[in-house]
Amino acid sequence: MKAAPDVRALIRSARDLAGLVRQPAVWTPHARLVARKLPSVARGLRLIGKSDKSEALSIGTFLERNARERPDADAILYEDRRYSHLQVHELSNAWANVLAARGVRKGDVVAVLLENRPEVMLAIAGIVKLGAIAAVVNTKQRHKVLQHSFTVAKASTYVIGEELWDAFAEIRADLGGPKGDQVLWVRERERAKLPAAATDALAAVADASPVTPHAMAEVTLGDPCFYIYTSGTTGLPKASVMSHNRWVKAAGAFGMAAMALRPDDVLYLALPLYHNNALTVAWSSAAASGAAIAIRRKFSVTHFWDDVRKFGATAFVYIGELCRYLLNQAPTPRDRDHAIRCISGNGLRPDIWRPFKARFGIEEVYEFYAASEGNIAFVNLLNLDCTVGLCPAPYALVAYDVDRDEPVRGPDGHMVKVGRGEIGLLIAEVSERYAFDGYTDPKASEKKLFRDVFTPGDCWFNSGDLLRDQGFRHAQFIDRVGDTFRWKGENVSTNEVAEVINGFPQVAESTVYGVQVPGSDGRCGMAALVLREPVERFDLDAFARHVQGQLPSYAWPQFLRVRAELEVTGTFKQIKSDLRKQGYDPAQVAEPLFVLPPKHTAYVPLTGDLHRSIAAGETPF
Repeated sequence: MKAAPDVRALIRSARDLAGLVRQPAVWTPHARLVARKLPSVARGLRLIGKSDKSEALSIGTFLERNARERPDADAILYEDRRYSHLQVHELSNAWANVLAARGVRKGDVVAVLLENRPEVMLAIAGIVKLGAIAAVVNTKQRHKVLQHSFTVAKASTYVIGEELWDAFAEIRADLGGPKGDQVLWVRERERAKLPAAATDALAAVADASPVTPHAMAEVTLGDPCFYIYTSGTTGLPKASVMSHNRWVKAAGAFGMAAMALRPDDVLYLALPLYHNNALTVAWSSAAASGAAIAIRRKFSVTHFWDDVRKFGATAFVYIGELCRYLLNQAPTPRDRDHAIRCISGNGLRPDIWRPFKARFGIEEVYEFYAASEGNIAFVNLLNLDCTVGLCPAPYALVAYDVDRDEPVRGPDGHMVKVGRGEIGLLIAEVSERYAFDGYTDPKASEKKLFRDVFTPGDCWFNSGDLLRDQGFRHAQFIDRVGDTFRWKGENVSTNEVAEVINGFPQVAESTVYGVQVPGSDGRCGMAALVLREPVERFDLDAFARHVQGQLPSYAWPQFLRVRAELEVTGTFKQIKSDLRKQGYDPAQVAEPLFVLPPKHTAYVPLTGDLHRSIAAGETPF
């Protein structure tokens, strides 16, 4: 009898992992870590292996267990406020009962718009205890984008923070004018006045029963719990569906198998709670272990380490740019004055991975790869450098044609897997065990799927990401498909070029993108730079030598744009769409522009005359 596909994948992973740890360079320095973590890894694997989606296991289960086993221990820390596990459980019950009294039932959607503070976590916990879905909206959204996010969620009730009330009020009529009992206003200032046609949420919660709602017993692993919105950098945001099952698996993978958090740990979180790294990775990791989570209203590079010390944090969750911002700060004698044991997140680039660990004295980095709408995840369980780790689920890295913007298919019509050391598009097999929850929009969900990939009728999730096969089922993130461009017949990774540029001492940060040049096929590279000193002191010759000494000629950025800062989303993702549109036209760009003319090795200022020559095709690249 043949093993099921997912079982075969697990067997392959175990075999490859065993082969990897037998390598002396891996096993010797990590043996003690692996041995210490084994009990926690075993507990994590039990959660990851949950497959019965009808099982009555949910986010509320963990909160209730913590309240029973560690009632007085800290659960949420914020500024000078502390909430115990019992308080979190009872306050979230009260939130659930307030919502139930307003008609919220299992499967209903409640839109949540609050900045980071304990109330957002308590409200969301109350929503999901009812089996309802929390549509956690990006707090940076305004006007039509915000209206769109509320509309696609089809919310019946709204939880709106005082700090964001004006943004909601501006579009309220366009949402059909929800009535006052459908809109819960969450006070922030003690003397703030209740807006018209709204309910004072905190007053209602204070009067509500703290008893667990009966509905929680009916919530199962397979039920949806959150809508998480895409960043919207390439169009209007899409709402991806998160289930209790994926939240529980995240708890097992990140909190237990990777970080191995303990009840006495404190996990620091400076990311917005509308982001999955915060809502799912950080919160599940803390809740599954009974640890405390310390949240900050907004990330602050100057207060980050002070917060870590204040809360006694032993771990934190990151996204890559957060680490770059910290590393870009001037060194201080207190850089290692903290209790951080481990960190977990995604997007930590190879150019800063080891410098970050060395400067701040952080030994354990559990990088991972996952997508809000995806069906698999990679986790760096062995604490290796510059890898997203391994994935036990069925996946493949397939050859990708950047020019045609599609995977390569062989003569038999099937996709072609890449070999070890090569870069390919990550796709993941969709099955009952590794389901694709997708978006609220069925058409958008279908666009993320490939069919007839290796066998007739099979179905695979398209991650849209390029990864390098490192062997032993380990991989390294390279770039987004849309960010990779082709020049002189070669594929160019924007991230790899940016890493080289960021290594130049005068550059604080950069972003790289492809731009079209008349008379040339493909796109050439352009880099937007933030300098550490005035542009007048920018040593263009030294910069050119640095880039040309580390990159092949086809990857050299042909155009440079110097900026005061780079535009990013609320979760620090670089926004490139406007940069691509503006290109290198001095008429559209008031900032300093430079060009590397054909057959030259030095950058020169891009004047209007030179731009006109390029635009007319008179300066062939």
